[in-house]
Parts: sequence; C-alpha cells; structure tokens
Amino acid sequence: MLKALRPLAALIEGFIDRIGGLTAWIALVMIGLVATNVVLRYSFSFGSVWAQELEWHLLAALILLGMSHALQRGENVRVDLFYARYSPTTKRVVDVVSALLLIAVSLGFIWLSLGYVEQSRSISEASADPGGIPLRWLVKALIPLGYGLLVLQQFAQLLRLLDAPLTDKESAHV
Repeated sequence: MLKALRPLAALIEGFIDRIGGLTAWIALVMIGLVATNVVLRYSFSFGSVWAQELEWHLLAALILLGMSHALQRGENVRVDLFYARYSPTTKRVVDVVSALLLIAVSLGFIWLSLGYVEQSRSISEASADPGGIPLRWLVKALIPLGYGLLVLQQFAQLLRLLDAPLTDKESAHV
C-alpha cells in the first residue's frame, strides 16, 4: 500500500472499532430488554408489541452493524482447513479475491436495498400490529448502512493486504 493510504486504512478501522463498541452496547440493551419482557410476561402476564418489535430491531442493528467489526477482528467464517495449508502467496491471492468478491456482493446488497428502504419511507411504513413501532424504514435503512460499513472495513483490509510483506512470519499478521 502506498504510505499515503496507511492513515486512511487506520482511520477506517478506528471508525469500525467504534461501531463495534456501539454494537456491544446494543447487545447489552437487547439483553436487558429481553429479560424485562420475559419477567413482565411470565410474572405479570403483561406483554408489549412495541417492546417485542424493538427486540427484533435491536437484533437487526446488532447483526448489520456488527458484521464489519467481526470482519475486522477476524471472527468471520473462513474455511481454515484448506487455508492453513496454503503458501503465503496463495493466501494473499485467496484473500484479495475474497475481499474483492465481498466488496462486490456488499455493493449489490446496498444497491438492491436502497429501493426497499425508499419505498418503505415513501409510504411511511409502520408495524402492521397495533401498538407496534412506526417508521419501519429506519430499521430497513440498517441494511445499506451495515453493508456500507462492511465495504469500508474490507477496503481497509484490502489496502493492508496489498501492502503486507510476503514472508511467512509477516504474512501471519495480515
């Protein structure tokens, strides 16, 4: 990677790391909400459609915002059975091709979801259930946002990957 692009990769990864911190808080809120809903339902026979829908919306936020952070931390799914046996050069080729493929697929999801979000916004889509959450388009907007973050993180990793040396010892840190 050109030296000029190193700060860009670091900036993107710092931003994604902050998003990861946000998702940790979302997870805590979700756990508290689910626990509260369970106690209210089974102890007091009280349930709220709004609270149940909020659980699903928080889960969507957790997944869609958290996937870029998972990629950054290397917690994504990869077939290590084969990958571990590859030479550093082959690993680099696999990583570059995988990165480009993930970026292309993510851009496709963004493009497809924008119309979906706009349609929801234009008709002021809300929950079909009485007492449900209005403004359904806000949770749907997490789809292009989440995949946009995934593109950013993969781009930062691609920059680092292209700059990484090829020795066995150094390629382990890519």
